[in-house]
Formats: sequence, C-alpha cells, structure tokens
Amino acid sequence: MALNRTDLVAQIAAKAEITKADADKALSALQAVLVESLEAGEAVKITGLMSVERTKRAARKGRNPRTGEEIDIPAGYGVKISAGSNLKKAVTK
Repeated sequence: MALNRTDLVAQIAAKAEITKADADKALSALQAVLVESLEAGEAVKITGLMSVERTKRAARKGRNPRTGEEIDIPAGYGVKISAGSNLKKAVTK
C-alpha cells in the first residue's frame, strides 16, 4: 500500500511532535525548495536519504505508436532521484 500525502503529513506530525498543519507547511516548503532548485539546475542532496538532480536529455528520433510514423523528439530535461544509504539499507532488510 502506498503512503499518500495525508498519511505522510500525519506521520511526520506524530514523529516530530508538531501539528498536522505545521507538518503540511514543512512538506510544502520542501516541495517548493526542490522545484526551485531543479529549475535553477542545482542538485539537492540529503545525506543518507536521497539526491535529486536535473538531467539533460539529447534530441532523438522516436515513433508515433498509433501511426508508426518517425518523429523528432526535442532535447529536454528529466529528473534523476537516487536513494541514499539509509533508504538502501531499509529495503535490503
């Protein structure tokens, strides 16, 4: 079962002993910082948890799955998220 935002906020509030409203504000702030940093081309590294960085994708050829016609896919950006050591340890137990 996946943890949704409401459940995550509730668990953060319980662990940090803060209100759900404060936990929601903190989560929203984290989201804003991640988005702003990635838009600026900066990587975000939270030691032990994860690192998030913007990656460049080169232009390439593709196919329209409906018609089979070859199309040009322009260069763009993607997001790379790497698990930190604490996350890796958690899933290998």
